[in-house]
Amino acid sequence: MPIVGSLAGYVMALLVGLSLGGTFLLMVLSASASYIAVPAAMRSVPPEAKLGIYLSLSLGITFSYNLTIGMPLYFYSANL
Repeated sequence: MPIVGSLAGYVMALLVGLSLGGTFLLMVLSASASYIAVPAAMRSVPPEAKLGIYLSLSLGITFSYNLTIGMPLYFYSANL
């Protein structure tokens, strides 16, 4: 989901005409939306959902991915 979100942010930044920094920031924020919104959404929808599973997946995997691989990839893509 972070890659899809970052691509959506990239397209929107191109349509609006943002600078390099603005494009990069919009890509990072769009990619981060998946692990920011998931814990809140999952907490309210299925009451039997286990907090440890979806919170650790969204923060432990997606957040780590965005910091180590995602942000350099988004910056490289924003430079194109």
